[in-house]
Order: sequence, then structure tokens, then C-alpha cells
Amino acid sequence: METGGLPLELWRMILAYLHLPDLGRCSLVCRAWYELILSLDSTRWRQLCLGCTECRHPNWPNQPDVEPESWREAFKQHYLASKTWTKNALDLESSVCFSLFRRRRERRTLSVGPGHEFDSLGSALAMASLYDRIVLFPGVYEEQGEIILKVPVEIVGHGKLGKVTLLASIDQHCSTTRLCNLVFMPAWFSPIMYKTTSGHVQFDNCNFENGHIQVHGPGTCQVKFCTFKNTHVFLHNVPLCVLESCEFMGSENNSVTVEGHPSADKNWAYKYLLGLIRSSPSLLPTENSDFLMSLDLESRDQAWSPRTCDIVIEGSQSPTTPASSSPKPGSKASLQEAEVGSDGERVAQTPDSSDGGLSPSGEDEDEDQLTYRLSYQVQGPRPVLGGSFLGPPLPGASIQLPSCLVLNSLQQELQKDKEAMALASSVQGCLIRRCLFRDGKGGVFVCSYGRAKMEGNIFRNLTYAVRCIHNSKIVMLRNDIYRCRASGIFLRLEGGGLIAGNNIYHNAEAGVDIRKKSNPLILCNQIHHGLRSGIVVLGNGKGVIRNNQIFSNKEAGIYILYHGNPIVSGNHIFKGRAAGIAVNENGKGLITENVIRENQWGGVDIRRGGIPVLRSNLICFGYSDGVVVGEEGKGLIEGNTIYANKGCGVWMMSSSLPHVTSNHVSYNGLYGVAVFSQKDGSSEFPGGHGAQENFSEDGDAILWETELEKEDDPLRRPITIALVESNSINHNGASGLYVQSSEALHVITNVIHANGDRGITVAQSSQLTRVANNSISCNRQSGVKVEAQCKVELRGNGIYDNRGHGIITKGDSTVVIENDIIGNRGSGLQLLPRSDTKVMKNRIHSFRAYGIAVRGHTKALVQENIIFQGKTNKTIFQQISNNRDCIMQNNKFLVFKKKSDTWRLVNPPARPHLESSLRGPSAAHSGQKVTAMATRITARVEGGYHSNRSIFCTIL
Repeated sequence: METGGLPLELWRMILAYLHLPDLGRCSLVCRAWYELILSLDSTRWRQLCLGCTECRHPNWPNQPDVEPESWREAFKQHYLASKTWTKNALDLESSVCFSLFRRRRERRTLSVGPGHEFDSLGSALAMASLYDRIVLFPGVYEEQGEIILKVPVEIVGHGKLGKVTLLASIDQHCSTTRLCNLVFMPAWFSPIMYKTTSGHVQFDNCNFENGHIQVHGPGTCQVKFCTFKNTHVFLHNVPLCVLESCEFMGSENNSVTVEGHPSADKNWAYKYLLGLIRSSPSLLPTENSDFLMSLDLESRDQAWSPRTCDIVIEGSQSPTTPASSSPKPGSKASLQEAEVGSDGERVAQTPDSSDGGLSPSGEDEDEDQLTYRLSYQVQGPRPVLGGSFLGPPLPGASIQLPSCLVLNSLQQELQKDKEAMALASSVQGCLIRRCLFRDGKGGVFVCSYGRAKMEGNIFRNLTYAVRCIHNSKIVMLRNDIYRCRASGIFLRLEGGGLIAGNNIYHNAEAGVDIRKKSNPLILCNQIHHGLRSGIVVLGNGKGVIRNNQIFSNKEAGIYILYHGNPIVSGNHIFKGRAAGIAVNENGKGLITENVIRENQWGGVDIRRGGIPVLRSNLICFGYSDGVVVGEEGKGLIEGNTIYANKGCGVWMMSSSLPHVTSNHVSYNGLYGVAVFSQKDGSSEFPGGHGAQENFSEDGDAILWETELEKEDDPLRRPITIALVESNSINHNGASGLYVQSSEALHVITNVIHANGDRGITVAQSSQLTRVANNSISCNRQSGVKVEAQCKVELRGNGIYDNRGHGIITKGDSTVVIENDIIGNRGSGLQLLPRSDTKVMKNRIHSFRAYGIAVRGHTKALVQENIIFQGKTNKTIFQQISNNRDCIMQNNKFLVFKKKSDTWRLVNPPARPHLESSLRGPSAAHSGQKVTAMATRITARVEGGYHSNRSIFCTIL
């Protein structure tokens, strides 16, 4: 451009003195001048925007200290919006009344005030024509009667906001009106400050105090930069209304009520408002600017990749590490066998031989003892999360989550879900964006088929932020909701819609409360630091809760009760002060593919008739148990990875009836799976498993006795006996399975491997505990121990390479039938005094001790077993005293005769045999089941050694 040699900075200084019309003309000279005008954004355009008496700071009221991306663009958007009310003049131009349009072009300015043309607003309106401008000069104007607007006019206050106060009740009968820079108060005879039933009204930069505003469909309204103090905006059947950049405070009821379905009859302004909304900057997420979904509150300001995710293990030791210096049984890394305990249980305290593979003895033995090597591979249900959760947790280490459990961005979720995208993009009823609701009772109330969309608002210090009832629908995007005295968002009576990308925190009740058949989509929100639960679903409430971060809440992250039945998937629920997810009082729900970690109570807590489907979740690093099934709890617990919790992996009461199947339960601090018979009571639960407080609305107890759905659910197969089936239970700090129960229990087709105590401990079992077709191997003490007065049936199990005895029993009704008890460090089977045992059709082998050892007075029937020779300097069978109640019949004893002897486990092959035991929903996961671990026992004499000194045994 030809600048005449003047510096660019000097041109900018000259142009900074121009007014808006002159800037527009200069920008049309040429492209160089256009770019020069644009370069004035932070100077002249900023001055024009802030100096305009009809608008406020573009980011008022939520972020008045943050500058907009472009002052020129902000000023342009406000200027265009301020002209919406005149758009119907185009319709008049095309009408037969052309003179009316021409008169609008010659609009007058009428002055009202002391010393001016008119003394009152009423007198000026009586003389006004179409589209005239009425200017109220500073003062207080009180109208004694209702003002009826019959022609389109613009009413503007002169000077700064607050100088002109209007006490009036205005009823609009014309097609359009604009009011700007005024303070409205109600007249003495009516609380209604403004009302319209068919026309369009536009409020810019006004204050409303202690009154009501009513808009009825097909009427529309456009409100911007206004303050509402204890003022109620009532929108009834409106097709479209826009409330933008407004402040609502001090309400004694709802600040905004949206009632009724949007009217199908639309006025002239509808299409212009819709075009204005679509042309303005959107709050919908984009691929380049998306909502940050951080893993921890401390790092919320740091961006993270949507493709990777780390979980950092805190603390100085893993949950399986003893807290004190005194070693647990089996924890001492020595190569000596422990002495036989008072109950006859023998513990070989050797280093953990890992997950099968090679298990050498390695100790310096006497010449008459044997060295051996046990080689086989333990296989079981593969963890759904892959290798990250196969090894022990390391202090300070990070764990990579698989892609199926990494949180998606809101944009990714909307792209996957076309219905959610359509909801997020829709505009119907009332649009409220970038507004502030504070210090009052209610924010927005949507009822009776109403429709409302809320974007980028702040709700704080209210009783509640949003209520949606009676078949209404809401869309909430990127709002902040905090410090509410009740629930943040409340839906009931079939309310629904989309709640996405919001930050909901520090509320006295639930962040989101879903009741009475409401069915919202809750997506990509942060719900945290609530004084009660994060999300509550009850009273037949439903909903889809997906891809949210729910953390640091005082009660359960998600609480499902009273026939609530949501779909909960892909959420990260962590650092709660109670359970991650609680399902009580006949609650249901499909809970799948969530990351539930570092919660104070159980990761998932199921009680009192709760019957959820818990599938494919990662439940880890909890400060108590992974899954708690309390009294009368039910449900399907399938395919979960339950890892490194400080308590038990799964803790359940004998009065519950869960189906626990195909889970990977590993590296938990106590038992892998524990079954107890205590009655419900917080003081009686290991780890503080107390019942949560009764849920109430606004502090009042509610009895849900009606509207209870009784629908059949194909996902929940009814069972009459608690079932632990097809799980991989390994490397837990105590026994893999601990039973202290007064009810029947079935333990079928599990892999119980390398646990820190016994494989299975049955401490109490007044009814039959059936243990069938399990692989029990490499546990630090005995494979199975049955205490006195227990009823246990052991059938079809493979019990291999445990550090103590294979089976040790004191039970008064124990049946051991068709098991393979091979390669254990103690005796294969040890019968303790006062036990009553039937031992039939087993294959028993011990490398170092007896195949069967009978201690004291024991009642036993030992029949049709095959017992292999272990150490040649010990007998195959040991009976300490002459015991006439111990009957031996038709047993087969195999001893070494020459070094080429080979023993094979054939006819049948090595146990467990699983093909015939797969049933129910677990059959679908047959590819993950336990496979047979042993097919052959080979015994041979190594060259150079005497035949009774060295035997090399291999189980393949």
C-alpha cells in the first residue's frame, strides 16, 4: 500500500481516532487498508468494544479478566445481535404497505425526561411510530398503569447503566421490541415487569430486580449482558429463546423456568435467531481444542494424550509386601523346609517359583534325599488387560492402560455416537450460554416436555443447578457446577438428554441425581469432591454413564439403588472416600470396562438385593477390597481384572448369591476370594465394610414402594448357590480362596496359583462346599486345607507343586475323589485326628514325603487310588498308630524298579478336565479356560548315581 513513507505505527495511531463508520469505509479501500484496520484489534477495536454503553466485556460475567481472542470479532458479534429485532423490516418491505417501510427508514428519536420532549414513557409511546427510538434520560420513571406496546420501538437508557430506572409492567402486543441500558423494577400493582405472547423482544445490557419476565410461544426473546437479581424468567412453549452472558443471583425460586414442548407455531424471529446461533463461535469440542480429561485433579491444567494413560502406584511397598519385619508364613527366602506345625501342616519356605515353568528345589540335601525339577505351564483365563497386570506392582512404577480403558476426548465420543452428536448440535426451546447463576435457590428448571440447552455456564452456591422432570430434555455442555446445597443436576419422571463435558464438584448431595425412569446420557464429565456420591441412580432411573472421571467423592462414586438400572462404561472412578461403585437395595446396572482404583472402600460394593452385571473392569490399588458382595448381594461378576488391592480381591458373604466367573484376581494383599458368614454390620466387616448411609433427597428419607419394574433381564442368570467359576486367582498375599461360610458354595474350574498362603482354606462350611475341576498349584503352603466340622467335596482337581501338603483335612465330612495330587513338598494327602474322609480314585504323588499320611485317630476310607512312590527311603503310605477306622481297599502302589520306568497320567489324562464342566455364560469364554497341566510323569535314574538317590521327574 502507498503509505507516503509514514511508518505503520503512525498509520495505526492516526486510524485509532476514527469512529466505527469511518473504520468500515477505510477497510473497503483495498486489501492493504483492510489488513491495517484488522491490525487495530488490541487498540481501537478494544476501545470501541469497552466504550459501548450497550454491551459489556465480551467474557462477562464468567471471565471478565480474560481477553477475547479478537476484540473486533466480539464487537462484530454484538453489533449483529443488536440488530436482530429490526430484521422483520425486510418482511414489511415485501408487503403492500411500502409506506410503512419508508417510514421506518425515517425513524425518529423521542427524548423522555425533565426538560425534554416527553415527561413519561407512556406519553412518548403514544406518539411513537414504527421503529422509533425512545431515549430515557437519567431518572426514575414509574408508570401507574400497564404499558401496552402496539408498535415496534426501541427503548434505550441514556448514560451509564443504573442511571435510568423504570418501574413498569409492560405487555408487548407488537411484533418486535428492543430495550437497552435500563434498570427494571416491578410496578406497585404487578410483579410482572415484561410479558409477550407472540412477538420478539430483545434485552441488551439491562438490570432486572425483584420481578418476573414471561415469554409465551410462539413469542421469542434474546437477552444479552443482563443482570437478574431475584428475578424469575418464565418461558412457556417457546420455540427458541437465547439467554447469553447474563448474571442470575439471589433467586428465591428458579431463576429460569422452561415449561412445555417448543411451539410448532414460530414467529418471524425464529429463523434469524437460529442463524445468529449458528454463526456465533460454538462451544462444541473440536479435534484441535478439546476438553482436557486429566487423570488427577492435581494435573488438571496439563494436557494429556488421549492414546496413553499412566497409573502411578503410590507408597513404598506393594500391597503384598508385609508391613512389619516379621515374616508371613512362606515369605522367608530360605532353602530349608519348615518344621511340621501343631496341626501337622508342613510348609516349604522356598522362594516363589513364579508362574509354573521350572520349579527347582535347589537345596543341599542329604545323600539319601532327592533333587528334582518340576516342569509344566500353568494356564488359565487370560487377563482382559494384557501383560501390564501380570507382574507384581512396583512402588512408583506407572502402568500403561490398554486402549479399551483409556478415556476418549469428548470429540471422539461424539464422533462415535451419532445420536449424542445430534443432541449436542441441536437447538430447541431455550439456549442458555456463558451465564452465571449464583447465590440463590435454583438455577434452571425444565419441566413438562420442555427443551433447554446450556453451554459454558457457571452454577455456584445454589440449592440446585438444574432440574429436569416430566419428559423434558436438556443438553448441558461444558458447564461448571459447584457448591450446590443439594444435587447439582437432578432428573426424574422420565427426564433425559445429554450431559457432557461438565465440571461438577463440591456439591452437598450427588453431582448428578437420576430417578423415576429418567434416562440421560452422561458423557466425559469430571464429577469430583462431592460431599456425598458422584452420581446416584435410583427409583427405576436409567441412563448411560460413559467416559467420565469420577473421583474424590465422600461416598460412592456411582451409587445405584431402588431398581436403578444404568449402563456404566468406560469411566475412571478413583480416590473416593468410600466405594467406587455401590449397588444396594435391588439396584441393577451393566458395569463394564471401567477403571476403578484407589478407593477407600471396596472398588465395587454389592449388597441388599443388588444384582448388577460387573464385566471387564479394572479394579486395582484399592485401600480395601476389590469387590465386596455383602448380605443378599447378587449379580454376575465376569471377566474383571482385580489387581493389587490392599484387602481381598473379592470379599463376599455366604448369604449372597453372586456368580464370580472368568476374573483375573492377582496381587491383592489378603485373600484372592474370601467367603464369610458374618451378618451385615460395619464393625464386623474386615477392612471396614459398613453399609452406606440411607440415601435421601434434600435430607429427607424416601420410601420407594411403587413404580418398581419387574422385567426379566437375560444378562442375569438366576442361581441358587454362590458360584466361583473359571477364575485365575494368583499371587495374592494370603490364601487364594478362603471359606468361612454357613451356606453352600461351588468352586469350579479355577486356576489358583502361587498365592502367599494356601491355595484353598475351608475354615467353616456347615453346608457342602464343592471344589471341582480346579488347578491348584505353586501356593506357598498347602494346596487345600479343610478345618474341623467342615463339609467339603474335592473332585476332579489338579493339585500340583504346592509348598506344603497337597491336601490337609480335619473335616468331619470330606470327600476327595478323582483328583491328581502330584509333586507337592509335603504329603500328598494328610488326614489329621478326628477327621472323617473318603479318598477314592485319586492319583497321588509326593517327592519328599508320603503319598498319604494319617495322623492320630482318623476315620477314613482310602479306596481305588493310585499312589506313586516319592522318596525311596519313605513308604508310600504312613499310618502313625493302629487305626481300625482307617480302611484301605483296592489301592495301587507304584514303586521304582529300574531307571527306565516311566509313569504316565493317562486314562484319564491329567486333571483338571474342563471340557465337560463349561456351562452357562462362561461357555462363551471357553478360549480363556484352564487347560490340563500334566500329561505324563517320568521317573528315571540319572547316570552315575544310585537308583535310590537321584530321580528326575518331569510333568509336561
